[in-house]
Amino acid sequence: MNASEFIRDFSSAAEYLAQHKDEINKLNVFPVPDGDTGTNMSLTISSVVKELTALPAEAGLPEILKAITHGSLMGARGNSGVITSQILRGFSEGLADATEFDSFTVAVALEKAVEVAFTAVRRPVEGTILTVVRDMSTAANEAAQACLPVNVALKDIVVAAFASVRRTPELLPVLKENNVVDAGGYGLALLAQGFVLALLGGDPAVEDVQALTSARNPLVAIEQIDDWEGSEYLYCTEFLFQSADIDTAATLDFLSRMGDCELMVGSQPDFKIHVHTDNPGQVLEYMCARGQVYEVHIHNMRLQSQERNVSLAAEAQTASAAGSLEIADAALTAPPKPRGYVAVCSGDGLAKILESLGVDIIVSGGQTMNPSTAELLAAIEAVNAAEVVVFPNNKNIIMTAQAAVAVASKPAVVVATQNVPESFSALFVANPALTLAEEAAEMQAAISLVKEAEITYAIKSAKSKTGQKIHAGDVIGISNDVIEVVGPSVTSVALDLVERITGTDCDTLTLLAGEQLAQPDFETLVEQIVTRFPDLEVDARRGEQPLYPLVMAAE
Repeated sequence: MNASEFIRDFSSAAEYLAQHKDEINKLNVFPVPDGDTGTNMSLTISSVVKELTALPAEAGLPEILKAITHGSLMGARGNSGVITSQILRGFSEGLADATEFDSFTVAVALEKAVEVAFTAVRRPVEGTILTVVRDMSTAANEAAQACLPVNVALKDIVVAAFASVRRTPELLPVLKENNVVDAGGYGLALLAQGFVLALLGGDPAVEDVQALTSARNPLVAIEQIDDWEGSEYLYCTEFLFQSADIDTAATLDFLSRMGDCELMVGSQPDFKIHVHTDNPGQVLEYMCARGQVYEVHIHNMRLQSQERNVSLAAEAQTASAAGSLEIADAALTAPPKPRGYVAVCSGDGLAKILESLGVDIIVSGGQTMNPSTAELLAAIEAVNAAEVVVFPNNKNIIMTAQAAVAVASKPAVVVATQNVPESFSALFVANPALTLAEEAAEMQAAISLVKEAEITYAIKSAKSKTGQKIHAGDVIGISNDVIEVVGPSVTSVALDLVERITGTDCDTLTLLAGEQLAQPDFETLVEQIVTRFPDLEVDARRGEQPLYPLVMAAE
């Protein structure tokens, strides 16, 4: 294939994935409106297509692979998008030295994709997209050993991908309980199928989409898989390194003895080093004896909740702020302040509250649309400050925020807020006089005291954790990622939910009205809460967030 043919086929695969994104989204076991896996993966791949189509007609393999790696990184949205970007990155690295595209080449590339993807996840969980890409690699190796023609090998790989997707419920209990397959793995299988269909024609691994995406009597639960749990070592240590004669194998062996998640990327004389260790001083002493060390960053991961995606670090010096943000002219000329703040939210009222608490830049996004790595990186770079704290305000944005922080040109940290009220509490204790790590630790401690809940409408029939039937359109109250209350109205559910989250150890309740809750109804609800819970100090505001008529937080 020449460049134009490859770009055509990859674009076709991206369109194929986009056509099925809603089917992938249906695999979400939680019956609330959400950006979801299909949307995130599709947007990630669309970013790759954008970079590919910008290449000149004479572009060669190195330029194509660079566009895939950089485009997927910058466009990655949500955990599924970030993992997908690492699969594509590994596949591209595996193709770097290829002279022809045969079954052996595909096997090598998929082996590298598995290696990079599994490195990115510190505690891989079976029954996810990682299992699917590994099974694809196994099929590729078998095809290469059998010396199969590449067209046959590719079809076998797609068949293996869908077979792996079908097995995911047997490996991951939450999927089996909800009678669904893994959404990320399904998206990867569709992407592979779309590319092979475009490349070879025909219809490899035709699947009954309805059978894969439908669920009978799904239970209401949220997948609690902590596959991004921090390293057992304390310090994330990363730096740039120059040496014309360093022994990379010996260096990696040393780093592996010092900790885990070791990474040495680049080529002589320029390298990027990353390792999680309890002894960063020993690492730096060893490296200084063998070359030039510079741009050193040492982060206390426990204090900062800094769960970095290690394979993204290689882009640290080449990534540039993408997207566009409006910045006041004064901010362009004023000297940088010590520390700035970036927050993600959706809703004019929430944005105004965050800005009043000191947030410099609001990135639009949240439950219905996860911002990309590039958008968050652009916000970090645009803040006129020496250091930046990022509040993702949604658990599906935390990893993307960490990806942006990892490639930022200035020191930055993610405080892993899962909702906007948590960022309120974090900002109340903001103290730029502290070090970045110390402030992050203070903020993390503050958000641990917040009990957040939200009310929305069910978008499909399901069952609660107690077996109560939920019908599309019912009002549901959610706390701690569990549907606690089901009722006919926002008011009835809210009163029940307040009692559940406040208990005897809370004295303050924040209420944020969404765009679907009319002001007279909101005022009536506030009056009822004040009357029923006279010991609570109630702070009622308009958040204007979409989809969730009411968000509340107790402290």
